Amino acid sequence: FNAITNSHVEAANYPFATINPNVGTVAVPDKKVEDLVKLFNPKRTIFTAFEFVDIAGLVKGASKGEGLGNQFLSHIREVEAIVHVVRCFEDENITHVEGSIDPIRDISIIDLELILADLDTLNKRITKTEKAAKGDRGLQKELELLLLLRETLESEKPIRSLQFDDPDTQKLVKSYQLLTSKPVLYAANIAEEDIGQEDSNQHLNKICDFAKDQEAQVIWICGKIESELLELSLEEKALFLEELGIEASGLDRLI
Repeated sequence: FNAITNSHVEAANYPFATINPNVGTVAVPDKKVEDLVKLFNPKRTIFTAFEFVDIAGLVKGASKGEGLGNQFLSHIREVEAIVHVVRCFEDENITHVEGSIDPIRDISIIDLELILADLDTLNKRITKTEKAAKGDRGLQKELELLLLLRETLESEKPIRSLQFDDPDTQKLVKSYQLLTSKPVLYAANIAEEDIGQEDSNQHLNKICDFAKDQEAQVIWICGKIESELLELSLEEKALFLEELGIEASGLDRLI
């Protein structure tokens, strides 16, 4: 998060180093805009920007109150997409809350917690709609949709696995702000020594295979390298990336 947003939030070697969500805004680099600026020399240039919301680590059992519980998930109800950073490097000096490195297990833990959070949201909505539908037949169709969504989650599938052609249905599903309806990008955090030979990282390969079934995308980043790049000038950054044999930094590829 610090590397992406050039922030200085605490990143410590223990769970829940950050409790409150951190928010950072980053401009999207765009060479076409830069070329236009040279042509027209405007008084002001505004690049497209992304706002990233970094939430505290989610642990197994959060929906039942473990760790910090999942109350902080409300902070990402309104985001457009979820970037799931997954550890894909071995380092005995950096703790892992589960005690070992297993990216698919880690993803599954998060997915299940998001499903449980969405189930809680849907159950409340269903109870409310069932009562209202008794006096309003127009709500019956929405109730059927809510029951379909719940059935999908109960089979441990995300809402994004469903396809709705009807624009009104799409709009209704979006209004529920369900976490599992959002598109997901997996950012695999690899070790510095894996750069240039990413195919040999078995953890990364497992995520790529997993993401195909999920219709999700995967990029690799090296958090350690990205944090070092923050300290460099543009010229030094370009030279450093060239030495590593990388065309663009993980940050640029992520954006």
